[in-house]
Amino acid sequence: MTEYLVAVSVYLLAMVLVGVYFGRKSIKGNEDFMAAGRSLPLWVVAGTLLATFTGSGTIVGGASFIYQYGPFAAIFNLSGGILGAIILYFLAGHIRQGEAYTVPEIIEKRFGATTRLISSIIILLAFIGITAYQFTGGAYVLEITTGLPVETGAIIIGVLVIFLTVSGGLFSVAYTDALSALFIVGGFLMGLPFVLNAVDGFSGLAMSLPETTKSWNGGLSIPQLLGYFLPLFLLVLGDQNMYQRFAAAKDPTVARKSTIGFFFGSISVIALTIVFATTAIVLFPNIAPDTAVLHLAINGLPIPLGMMILCSAVAFIITTATSYLLSASGNIIYDLFKRYSKKDISDQKLLKYNRVTVVVLGIFAYALAMYFPTVLELQMYSYTMYGAALTPAILATIFWKRATKAGILGSMLTGALGTIFWEVVLDKPFEWNSVLFALPLSVLTLIILSLLTGKNNN
Repeated sequence: MTEYLVAVSVYLLAMVLVGVYFGRKSIKGNEDFMAAGRSLPLWVVAGTLLATFTGSGTIVGGASFIYQYGPFAAIFNLSGGILGAIILYFLAGHIRQGEAYTVPEIIEKRFGATTRLISSIIILLAFIGITAYQFTGGAYVLEITTGLPVETGAIIIGVLVIFLTVSGGLFSVAYTDALSALFIVGGFLMGLPFVLNAVDGFSGLAMSLPETTKSWNGGLSIPQLLGYFLPLFLLVLGDQNMYQRFAAAKDPTVARKSTIGFFFGSISVIALTIVFATTAIVLFPNIAPDTAVLHLAINGLPIPLGMMILCSAVAFIITTATSYLLSASGNIIYDLFKRYSKKDISDQKLLKYNRVTVVVLGIFAYALAMYFPTVLELQMYSYTMYGAALTPAILATIFWKRATKAGILGSMLTGALGTIFWEVVLDKPFEWNSVLFALPLSVLTLIILSLLTGKNNN
């Protein structure tokens, strides 16, 4: 195991050095910190979109789903992100032209300051949760390679995430994202022949799977399947992180074209993750589901390829965490602090406040990671909090002329409170994810209130 520890440590050190490099060379003000100077080229934007999408949500949470319910149910579950990527193609150019730092800025332009405040709070609730499960996902890698307890590993990952975010902002996040995306796709592709050979190819894999995991639904009901599909679809469709990547692109054309690379990259990573995690079902039937891909990398592949995948996985996890931490910090600084401050604040002070906020939010994320027992559970809560409470409001802001301030506010509050009520108060009745309860309420509230208050629009 020593060689894996060394490889992961060297890769993490390289990421730290990248953060230091960009922190010293490129970060001259808060726009560089938050939007990379709006200068990112096509390959970097496409790569950072892919890495943001396929962090521990795919490598750990997605693999956990595949390991428990099988490859066919996983195709339905994980395709939500791919469908969202297709729709993003038509949104990307419009978002880049707006040059907003945050989603609440976009909403405020139509519906006023109150909508910006509420949407900012919802994003914080969701993004701190998403950051938290990246900490847990990275901790699993350290547990496998070093034997460290998950709690200790989460602290180490948290410190690295906070350092990278504070030092280099979106510049370091975007470039390490892009390189990690190339690295993990390459590692998966090179490892694929070895993985399939271990189970006698696709036919051998199919014959060896337990009966439950061979079914189209993995033993889940249709509402349960939808409960896994919708949160990912809604998050990708309205994700502030994605919007910020478009805003950091060189121009609207680069932003729009980057979604094509993101689309094909997502298909590749999802398909390969399904194969790897499905193989783990056969080769390692008694491991923790969250560790399926990571366990296979160490015990089912030649050491160089296993190192490559482990390094890429932990890099994906860390850069995804930095993305969401940076994005959440931007909400506090731009949508709350600067928006409601009565004084003019210099760019350098904003940069300083942004960095302090990153540290505080990182500590909160660690605390939340310790509250939820599994990555998949925390993932579904966080995605639903964002997708049900915010995505309908974002899409209505951009596309629906009849949407009103009352409809937008009602939709956001209903989606957020519905998620908390279903998850915390009712404790997930019928084992359904909260999106099945919160999303319909959010959409109906948006439509009904907008139609009722249409004459007094906004």
